Amino acid sequence: MRILILGTGGMANTHAKNFASIEGVTLAGGVDVDPARVEAFCAAHNIERGFGSLDAALAWGDFDAVANVTPDSVHYPTTMAALAAGKHVFCEKPLATDHARAMEMTETAERLGLVNMVNLTYRNVAQLQKAREIVQSGQVGTVKHFEASYLQSWLVSKAWGDWRTESQWLWRLSKKHGSNGVLGDIGVHILDFAAYGAGSDFSKVFCRLETFDKAPGNRIGEYDLDANDSFAMTAQLENGALGVVHASRWATGHFNELRLRVYGEKGSVEVQHRHDWSKLFTCLGPDVETGTWTEVEVEPVPTNYQRFVDACRVGKNLEPSFRHATNIQKVLDMATVTDRDRSEHTV
Repeated sequence: MRILILGTGGMANTHAKNFASIEGVTLAGGVDVDPARVEAFCAAHNIERGFGSLDAALAWGDFDAVANVTPDSVHYPTTMAALAAGKHVFCEKPLATDHARAMEMTETAERLGLVNMVNLTYRNVAQLQKAREIVQSGQVGTVKHFEASYLQSWLVSKAWGDWRTESQWLWRLSKKHGSNGVLGDIGVHILDFAAYGAGSDFSKVFCRLETFDKAPGNRIGEYDLDANDSFAMTAQLENGALGVVHASRWATGHFNELRLRVYGEKGSVEVQHRHDWSKLFTCLGPDVETGTWTEVEVEPVPTNYQRFVDACRVGKNLEPSFRHATNIQKVLDMATVTDRDRSEHTV
């Protein structure tokens, strides 16, 4: 199987390393509008050929699938071009910047019978998959309540670099550079984390967004710092459970941490995931009476990269699919509307 890596930013290195480690997979090409960057990227990952545009790569065409690691606002046109050329697509999240474009991408991929998956990376967390299994098995009973959070601190810490001087962070704070803020960037992850772990999609949401002052005039160079930094959401799932979801880049002391708690009438599960470890805790059976939580050991699971390759090899789509990511995008869109209207909306 031959894969084209579209985009050579930081996350593209992760794609290249993961795909290259899979037996039988060849990194056939790399694409970037910056000649120096694509040359360096291809050299670093032993990639056969470099291209200055997707059009040039598609004209060559000697590959089976595209790993789309471009900025959010570029996902739609590049994915549509790849699909039109008959290529399977593994797209970074979010699938698109709005529900309408995401739906068009989904319907096109499905109509053409092409494998389409989105890299919702926290599906790779084995503890989350085990939590979902426990919930769906009925061990916690009917789910009544949930809590989910995604906490980052790169606006108050230089642990990952200085956002004030590095474009890889600044663009995430600027609407005109294609960012939908923390809601679009990591909100997509925590909404998927919550819905997947709780075993049910969202039905109603009410969200508040906040953009805090970060620089004089909220501008650094060409970047207007106008994308949201934090959100707080109340939500209800299709299974009736009520809960809260929140995320922020101002969470001092939390480099990159997701947490999900799912409470049922017979028990509960909790998943904690950080950049350096993951844990699963349960409170089930007799432990409910004593409030005792037990850590559960979990075996690793296949990554999204492996599952995309497997899907392409058999010609059958796997999750997380474009359609699932489109449903999540609808929740994100509704969250923005609720912040504007100050009223709850049905998804």
